[in-house]
Amino acid sequence: MVKTIDILKKYWGYDIFRPLQEDIISSVLDGKDTLALLPTGGGKSICFQVPALVKEGLCLVISPLIALMKDQVESLKKKNIPALSIYSGMSFFEVKRTLENAVHGNFKFLYVSPERLETNLFLEYLPGMHINLIAVDEAHCVSQWGYDFRPPYLRIAVLREHLPDTLILALTASATKEVQDDICDKLAFKNDHKRFQKSFERPNLSYSVFSPSSKQNKLIEIFKNVQGSGIVYCKSRKRTKEIAELLKMNNINSDYYHAGLTNTERTTKQESWIKNETRIIACTNAFGMGIDKSNVRTVVHYDVPDALESYYQEAGRAGRDEKKAYAVLLFHQNELDDLEKQSAIRYPPFEEVKNVYKALVNYLQLPSGSGEGIYFDFDINDFVKKFNLNIYTVNYSLKVLEQEEFISYNEQIFLPSTVMFTCDKNHLQEFEKTYPDLEPVIKGLLRSYEGIFDYPSSIYENQLAGFIKKDVAGLKSDLKKLQQFGVIEYHPQKDKPQIQFLRNRISTEDFTINQNNLSKRKIAFEKRLQAMIGYVKTKACRSKTIGNYFNDLAIKPCGICDNCINEKSIVVSKTEFENITMIIEKLTEKVPVHSNLLLKNLNTFKKEKVWKVLNYLQAENKISITGDGLVGKWKGL
Repeated sequence: MVKTIDILKKYWGYDIFRPLQEDIISSVLDGKDTLALLPTGGGKSICFQVPALVKEGLCLVISPLIALMKDQVESLKKKNIPALSIYSGMSFFEVKRTLENAVHGNFKFLYVSPERLETNLFLEYLPGMHINLIAVDEAHCVSQWGYDFRPPYLRIAVLREHLPDTLILALTASATKEVQDDICDKLAFKNDHKRFQKSFERPNLSYSVFSPSSKQNKLIEIFKNVQGSGIVYCKSRKRTKEIAELLKMNNINSDYYHAGLTNTERTTKQESWIKNETRIIACTNAFGMGIDKSNVRTVVHYDVPDALESYYQEAGRAGRDEKKAYAVLLFHQNELDDLEKQSAIRYPPFEEVKNVYKALVNYLQLPSGSGEGIYFDFDINDFVKKFNLNIYTVNYSLKVLEQEEFISYNEQIFLPSTVMFTCDKNHLQEFEKTYPDLEPVIKGLLRSYEGIFDYPSSIYENQLAGFIKKDVAGLKSDLKKLQQFGVIEYHPQKDKPQIQFLRNRISTEDFTINQNNLSKRKIAFEKRLQAMIGYVKTKACRSKTIGNYFNDLAIKPCGICDNCINEKSIVVSKTEFENITMIIEKLTEKVPVHSNLLLKNLNTFKKEKVWKVLNYLQAENKISITGDGLVGKWKGL
């Protein structure tokens, strides 16, 4: 491993690897398919970047996150490591040029979105790329039973047919045992594959859950008591703005962020927070993926998430600098009651999905037998209003249509402006003589964008305006004039929500979905809901509860979460322990009893003391406690 240490030192400036990084890298260099579970901020990228630099050839990195791809490519370039990326919104010419560079250039990394893997253009260039490693980031997306299933990930295994001797390194921050098995299966891992899972212990991160009478007052109290940068996760866009305004009114520097903002607004707000110009960012879960900010002191969830996976990832953005940090969840009982009902809402009946599909193709005026590969601007509020639909039914029906690969729906997609000349060069020369005021724009386009006569080229108005020394508004006006004169075809950038059709429109009579898979996904969702509710209600160590859920069975109690601190303050005398145990054994001798009834029969003791005894007896396998609160003899339930 001497060479890998040298690479780590040369490019990253570190003298040693973090725990498990060296083991994962050794597995890759030994030629083993490898699954690596490293918590958020655990240094996943080094696990494929270092071995890829050791090996000859190009590392293919598959990631669903455009922002993360761009950040990693820029980061590699700053280290003088040549890297490329292909993502949604690039023109045919740009993609082709990138693929040619991957084949003929001296590049070490090619980042691609999973949708690109089966295109004819990509497969045409693949044999010449000399791929030394396939790194699959966010690998949990491959599993239908995971919390973030993305159908294009299922196509990754097809690469094995084209690259049978190339190994795969799959990386994720959170996956249950079932999802881990599914990842290895769906990516066609070989029998001798290796798995590595870092402990879910975060010794510096204190988890706590509160059910305050006023969430607003509790939130203000938290940020008054804990200084430094913070995040507040909210379920709705409206609430992000309300929270930011509430904090500002209390002299706490804050802003809000959600997918409904323009690309420019999102970038500006994100950068301001990263630079500590904004202290607290109130946001939806659209915020945070791929953001490298180590000094976040507090992450508050103002609403209860629907999965422990997403909660763990979001909460884990606190304290990456390994200094004391806090992950706080606020809830009211009615939220837990609403979560119990979510399954029926998230998985609408077949007829409702079918009706939404029918309304969608009519709304977009898509002729039968057409649409494949086309992007459409999509205003969901206008859609539900025109067709008198329920917005929740529409949202979750669109999700089903995504999982069944009818459409791709992205609220955050950014498609840059494109320009292509639609006249020949002789006509263009004549045009410039007639309209000399438009000549600088024409010359700027020709000098900046290769192939602009042959293919639509992505252009960036701000850069082009700077190049020709013109203000952006004036440049856009000139581009529109050129389009009106029939000289160019100009499509301004799109950063509104987009729907892309993955297949041509079919008739309503022929519409069908795999209801068996849909039913299985619904069951998996219900399991995740119960795990999340269990986390909120548990009296056990919260860190241990999270670790156990992700199959980290060796994790020790953290000692710093709210439950561990409460347990330390509760002392049960020997006599109390014996009396409580005797009553529990007597009441559960014949049949299981609900914990509420046990507490009622033990009301002469403090509830916390009874729970401490119950948790001890359960840990010793003397009793068993089910998820819905039934207590009985071990193996007696």
